Amino acid sequence: MPGRTLRLAHRGDWRTATENSVAAMDAAMAIAACDGLEFDVRTSADGVPVVIHDASLLRVQGQPDPVETLTAAAMAAFGIPTLAAILEAADRRAFLDVELKTVPGPSIIEILAAGRGPELTNAVVSSFDEAALVRIGRLAPSWPRWLNSHTLEPHVMEQATDLGCVGICAEWESVDQDAMDRAYAVGLTIAAYTVRDRATFDRLANLGVVAVCVEAEALDG
Repeated sequence: MPGRTLRLAHRGDWRTATENSVAAMDAAMAIAACDGLEFDVRTSADGVPVVIHDASLLRVQGQPDPVETLTAAAMAAFGIPTLAAILEAADRRAFLDVELKTVPGPSIIEILAAGRGPELTNAVVSSFDEAALVRIGRLAPSWPRWLNSHTLEPHVMEQATDLGCVGICAEWESVDQDAMDRAYAVGLTIAAYTVRDRATFDRLANLGVVAVCVEAEALDG
């Protein structure tokens, strides 16, 4: 990853389009300060990786159906894209944080490799779900992974190391110099989420985090 702190659009730029949609990703990448995208992946009823945060369509699409009960085609009718569609739309220069909300099926490896190459160039797979990270580690052991966490307590760093992750993406309030020093001591990089103001982004950048998931004014630089 580059030496400077990357600014990743959290679910795209949802100010102008529905979160996690192709339009939201396009809007984010039109912003000069944006270095890349963060988005969420679940699996449809027919085994297709789709890009949506919640376990159901209720909050965003106004439909109560769980994601796991609908086919990818059925969700497309509500504007929910497949992972393949997002990868096709994303500029190859954009860094991608692909957050897995559930344990993925094997097709995700083929889809990500088609979009970013066999070594997952300029991208990382992240998750709060340890089983999801273990699955990716088995299917594509060379791919970089981040453990997502609410804290940077010592046990979290131990967990990330045991999983073979290259870093941790932590809630921004937990990131301070002590946490950064402890991470560096065990060979981990630190990213942060989710920041809405420029001052917080600047503080984290000065601490040396590799990337920050941002939205609102923090996305504008």
